[in-house]
Amino acid sequence: MVASVQGTHIVPDRVAVVGAGMVGLATAWFLQEAGIEVTVLDREGVAAGASWGNAGWLTPGLATPLPEPAVLKYGVRAVLSPSSPVYVPPTANPRLISFMTRFARNSTAGRWKTAMEALVPINRQALNGFDALAKAGVEAETYEAKSFLAAYRTEAERAVLLEEIEHIHAAGQGIEFEAITGDDAREIEPSLSDEIGAAIRLHGQRFINPGEYVNMLADSVRARGGSIVTGVTVKDIVDEIRGVRIVTADGESAPYDAVVMATGAWLGDLARQFGVRTVVQAGRGYSFSVPIAHVPAGPVYFPAQRVACTPLGDRLRVAGMMEFRKPDAKLDPRRIDAIVEAARPLLRDADLDARTFEWVGARPCTPDGLPLIGATASPRVFAAGGHGMWGITLGPITGQLLAETITTGRTPTELAPFNPLR
Repeated sequence: MVASVQGTHIVPDRVAVVGAGMVGLATAWFLQEAGIEVTVLDREGVAAGASWGNAGWLTPGLATPLPEPAVLKYGVRAVLSPSSPVYVPPTANPRLISFMTRFARNSTAGRWKTAMEALVPINRQALNGFDALAKAGVEAETYEAKSFLAAYRTEAERAVLLEEIEHIHAAGQGIEFEAITGDDAREIEPSLSDEIGAAIRLHGQRFINPGEYVNMLADSVRARGGSIVTGVTVKDIVDEIRGVRIVTADGESAPYDAVVMATGAWLGDLARQFGVRTVVQAGRGYSFSVPIAHVPAGPVYFPAQRVACTPLGDRLRVAGMMEFRKPDAKLDPRRIDAIVEAARPLLRDADLDARTFEWVGARPCTPDGLPLIGATASPRVFAAGGHGMWGITLGPITGQLLAETITTGRTPTELAPFNPLR
């Protein structure tokens, strides 16, 4: 291995990225922009985790910390119900108990405001990351949301998001919107049922087909000379005098100048030995696709039910649920049923019984709602994860800023709040 020197900083020549989701592949791509040779390793395949079946929203204006006062309002009885939008199964798992305790402590108005202010600088740059990829020839498409509606049964329900938008604005983050009636919402989107009595129309948002986008990003990494190796489980990362060695489950060992851990909900398994003490817990989301008579022109969100709908081709992807449990637990049909029953009265002419692509994926959540991005206790081992529900939205800008960190040795101001050693 040959590494170049930039001032007193040694620029790595070869970097391994563990994880082939949006965050990992974006980091690999931007490292290539700096002339670094990359190898991406994944235990399953490209976009095999949370990157595939999520809603695919590019909504930095709504990228807020997951721990919020509203979560506490559910109460213990609600979060233990399998039909609750936020579900915590009864458990004696000390790691989950520790996570939930810290999560609850951060679900206050004051801590939400502090975390929101930390997210604003990176949120402002989020769409620029996608534009940089497109400008450089990545053929994956982002779609302008011709309409983006948050729909409610009543104006009283709508008041919750209007208040949150006020807090978002107060934290310094802009988002354009207008409050409209249910009839106005149906005129924009005939797919909404007569149950909808009020809505908020958001402007300046985008969306993608996340599985398609991430696979095309992988194609670009390969076309630029990168190697993507799938079906490989990384068991250990060993920081040695001459470099960083990756050890796989089959006993293979390979040296690199630096390693990026972008393993999503499994981040803590590798990162703990490098001083990362923040628990990364799987907040599992579910989705499926259905035929609908009128495919919406953009995303439709039912905030009171925590159900997100995205047009993908001639079908509608319906997603929801925040389920705190092991990342590799089997799909629980009760979660799918809960989403179906929540969405059924709110959508018009959607065949929710003709579901395909039923899916569950593990979002990587942190107790304070902030990602872990940057160098660990080893200056050659980096973390990139813990984005919660916003790994797709923030993936490209995370990769761009982390690549800058790795190549210059300086932490961009946008990443300062996300120190993995905090």
